[in-house]
Amino acid sequence: MGSRRTAALVPLFCAGLAAADLLVPPLGLDQFIPAPEDNRITAGRARLGRRLFFDKRLSRDGTVACATCHDPNHGFADAKPLAIGIAGRKGTRRTPTILNRAYGKSFFWDGRTATLEEQVTMPIENPDEMDLKLDDALARIRGSYPAIDRAELARSLATYVRTILAGGAPYDRYARGQRDAMTPEQIAGLKLFRGKAGCTGCHVGPNFTDERFHNTGLPGKDKGRDGRGEFKTPTLREAANRAPYMHDGSLATLEDVIEHYDKGGEANAHLDPEMRKLNLTAQEKRHLLAFLKALSGTVREGLESTSTP
Repeated sequence: MGSRRTAALVPLFCAGLAAADLLVPPLGLDQFIPAPEDNRITAGRARLGRRLFFDKRLSRDGTVACATCHDPNHGFADAKPLAIGIAGRKGTRRTPTILNRAYGKSFFWDGRTATLEEQVTMPIENPDEMDLKLDDALARIRGSYPAIDRAELARSLATYVRTILAGGAPYDRYARGQRDAMTPEQIAGLKLFRGKAGCTGCHVGPNFTDERFHNTGLPGKDKGRDGRGEFKTPTLREAANRAPYMHDGSLATLEDVIEHYDKGGEANAHLDPEMRKLNLTAQEKRHLLAFLKALSGTVREGLESTSTP
């Protein structure tokens, strides 16, 4: 785990953190971490949120915590095509990663909540996930967290999620001017990403997502946002470390994802205008895959950090 930094080395980007507990985003991310006025990031709240995130008492049968599906060892998602809750209950969508959700504009695959404070408690009550009423959950844990109530539960979990940050990848070092940070294949893939492959139509900015919703031509009955088969663009940070892919987990590998986009998706009435056949060569597909792997680097959570291959 990484060592903490001091105020002498870095500026204070998150109001409320003590000098020895600064939350410094990894290279490549915006250095300002958004937080609402009534839930400024503090060290104490981040630590409490982390404890709650791993606490299985928040599920009806005590077998599932937030971290069960949002696994730190799997890019804060999981390896299952569809989310699995208590008693093996299967959800209808893949567990989305919560990497860099501090920068999010809306939450869940269909964007049905506007704030992290609203989003973080919904899985606790969802029958297919943790299936426990919030009042019952609070009664269970109050002995461990005496001052907690509904508002503090939401604020603490949301604060911890805001500390889960991914950056510091070879791409970030390359973009900063270190020309040997990426291989020639990865550099060729970056040119494809920005050019022929058209990936930047949706995967833009430091977090590689426009935070908007698109129909990318996946088959299935899930109608997504507003019944149009649209789902939120996920970040590509750490993509190589969190298979499978898409909202339904239907694509097992990044190679499968590239093939899907190369074919232009499945035609339907609401297919995004950016979706079209790309006609990539086998070599171009390899280069694009190499670039996607260059988006994996450092994942930090709480007030500490770990690195991924």
